[in-house]
Amino acid sequence: MNQEKEKFQLRNWELVSVNPNNRNWVWSDYFNFWAVSIQSVIGFSLIASFYLLYDLNSIIVLSGCLIATLLIFILTNIIGKTSQSTGLPFPVILRLSMGFNGARYIGMLRGLVGIFMFGVQTFFISKSIGYMIRIFLYEVDSQILSNEYLLMFFYGLNPLDWFSLFITLLFQLYLFTKGAETNRTFIKFSALFVYFGLVIFFIMIISENSKELIDSLNLSTNVQNAVSKENILPLFYVTGTMFTYFSILVVSYGDFSRYAKNKKDMQLGNFSLIFNLIIFSFFAILLTIGSDIILTKNSISVERLLTNPNDIIAKFDNSVLAIFSLIFILVSMLSTNLIANFIPSQNILINFLPNSLSLNKASYLIIFLGLLVSGFWLSIFSQSNIVLIFDNLTSFFGPIFGVVVADYYFVKKQKINHKELFYPKEDTEYIYNAGWNYKAIYSLVIGFIFSASTIWNSNLDSLQTFGWIIGALISFILYLLLSKK
Repeated sequence: MNQEKEKFQLRNWELVSVNPNNRNWVWSDYFNFWAVSIQSVIGFSLIASFYLLYDLNSIIVLSGCLIATLLIFILTNIIGKTSQSTGLPFPVILRLSMGFNGARYIGMLRGLVGIFMFGVQTFFISKSIGYMIRIFLYEVDSQILSNEYLLMFFYGLNPLDWFSLFITLLFQLYLFTKGAETNRTFIKFSALFVYFGLVIFFIMIISENSKELIDSLNLSTNVQNAVSKENILPLFYVTGTMFTYFSILVVSYGDFSRYAKNKKDMQLGNFSLIFNLIIFSFFAILLTIGSDIILTKNSISVERLLTNPNDIIAKFDNSVLAIFSLIFILVSMLSTNLIANFIPSQNILINFLPNSLSLNKASYLIIFLGLLVSGFWLSIFSQSNIVLIFDNLTSFFGPIFGVVVADYYFVKKQKINHKELFYPKEDTEYIYNAGWNYKAIYSLVIGFIFSASTIWNSNLDSLQTFGWIIGALISFILYLLLSKK
């Protein structure tokens, strides 16, 4: 009995229930959280592309985006309550359904994706920092960038690139390890700062180009025949794509909902995702069209309408504007890396080795692994099929959600024995079979097969963006059926 207790004992206080004094996130904090989630280069490009490049009906695009965010709202409320009511993070909640060992290894699927994406995001953050350094050096001496030492490359990166990469990693290590309250403050700052930047850019564009902007907007948006059979598939496509964009945040949302002051604040904050989408869509469309108008006026030719902020900035030969824009992009990328990759990976690593890892040690490990991914991204990882491997790993996320929800709401009836969850006895239900709940694992694997089949089978390409939901439903139903036996 003592041996079993020692085997599963949690020696790490980072994963226990949050101190009531620290459960202070209100609806505005979750507004900032969702603002950060959408304020990315990818989010900007995706939304602008929907409205402008693909010539889709604007009503269909807006409807698809709203349906996707409504699904995210519902799902995050469902899984968010598991952590909001207990104060426990995602990997600890996973122990309820998967068992102690099951939670460690199944949770690492989310951790591996988080660490890998942290490295990839770090690479692109470092590129932006590298651009800023190059602009500064060029202004000091236009010939310095031609120095032979800066033209030496190691795994696709020159000394300046490696310097930018190390600066990025060290800055993230410093910023992201200050604790939950600092994370909350940075998320708030990032959300408001980026919106402030979008407003400034919008004013700059509309002040001199309001008439052209309105005319171009009227020509670029299509609202004809909103209700027709031809628009069913586009609606399906837009909804699925937007859902996929946000879905990585759903399964580990408990890492943030655990700090909610109450259930009402969490739900109201989650609902603000819809308003964030509308606000950000407004800016993304107008800034994309406005930039195109200015480029045309300045006789700067482009082959197509640019929807990527980095591409737009590159077309303007203005160092001050470039630095100004890159600062906002950097802040948005840093905050996105924090909520989507760093914090979930921290908790999962600590849960994997609770007796060995502290908050700081887990952070150092993430930084080290992030260095390997970001340092060799250009020369190795981006040239291989490893991205496809991690794409397949995300097919586990929907099934994990389905099992957790089925177990917490319908099998455990929302009842948790906190003491045995951390210091279990031999006969506690959370041990299952040597720390594994085989019913949950079986349900998870079957759900994964259904979810991943949308990737493996080209005939199911149209369902790929809904693979997450398909896997979640299959695992949810199967686990309930198995648990009745």
